[in-house]
Amino acid sequence: MPDERLATERVLGVLRPYASNFSGTLGRGDLVIPQREIPRLIHQILEAIKDGDNERGEASELEVFQALTDAQRLPSVQDQAQRLRETFLILKK
Repeated sequence: MPDERLATERVLGVLRPYASNFSGTLGRGDLVIPQREIPRLIHQILEAIKDGDNERGEASELEVFQALTDAQRLPSVQDQAQRLRETFLILKK
């Protein structure tokens, strides 16, 4: 949940300059976005979301060991793999 809130705050930070009232609040949810700004705005939102994914960083050896130990208790290899996917961001090379 904290990751979702952080991502939400980043996206709102990108959208705040386009709030329809001059105070810069998005209370009503009204946005005024010039058409020529839309592609740039989309890229900024995507970057804000990607930045949140990169904050996870690498797992420590202790975290990996604990996750593997916990996963070994599961009944099937598929369940073990699913648990590891839920715990860590696994990138294919």
